[in-house]
Amino acid sequence: MRSLGSGRQIVSMTETLIEANDVHVSFGQTPALRGASVTAAGSEILAIMGPSGSGKSTLLHCLAGIYPPASGEVRYRGRRIDQLPDKERTKLRRTEFGFVFQFGQLVPELTAADNIAVPLLLGGARRPAAYRQAHAWLERLGLPGLFGRRTGELSGGQAQRVAIARALAIQPRVLFADEPTGALDSQTGEQVMEVLVGIARQERTTVIIVTHDARVAGYADRTVQVNDGLVTAAALIGAR
Repeated sequence: MRSLGSGRQIVSMTETLIEANDVHVSFGQTPALRGASVTAAGSEILAIMGPSGSGKSTLLHCLAGIYPPASGEVRYRGRRIDQLPDKERTKLRRTEFGFVFQFGQLVPELTAADNIAVPLLLGGARRPAAYRQAHAWLERLGLPGLFGRRTGELSGGQAQRVAIARALAIQPRVLFADEPTGALDSQTGEQVMEVLVGIARQERTTVIIVTHDARVAGYADRTVQVNDGLVTAAALIGAR
């Protein structure tokens, strides 16, 4: 493990950063995960693939501390997070984890800058500093002219780039992306993935992507397959 000049420690790709071990989750009488296990290393880009209803999104939500499993363990940096109180898991998601969802989940009435600045403000940043960072991230994502535009007025690709900026602005150790290109056409999806993966590698951020699209999985260092609530396969797939 080493640290950057900012003091942030970076876990190498030989060290496990986050993992689920023998995780079981059910919704009512319906099992979603039936003993799923998966690991992701520091700075690794991992794709979780599987058909609709296979349990891949539920597995991502367990790794992110959103769903505590009925049994099994979820560990982040060696610490069990499935046993943490809701308040501590919420703090973890606000400070250590970033999220990009299929439809962005931006606040359409707010500007692009507002959407990026809000998580920074919640984390304790002062307003001028938060908006300076928002502006810098919009420039980095190739969207310098959208600082004051409401996100409800943006194209799908633009909005998803703003969502990526919002997720990465807090400098998360892990970025969770659930079908990040699912609402985009193939060309725009490719552009969004190029941006997401490129910046994640620069920042040495671990990325866990849930997708059913082999083209999206092709950006990962490794892919695992989820079927019927179990992780059934893993392979290196040659990241771009």
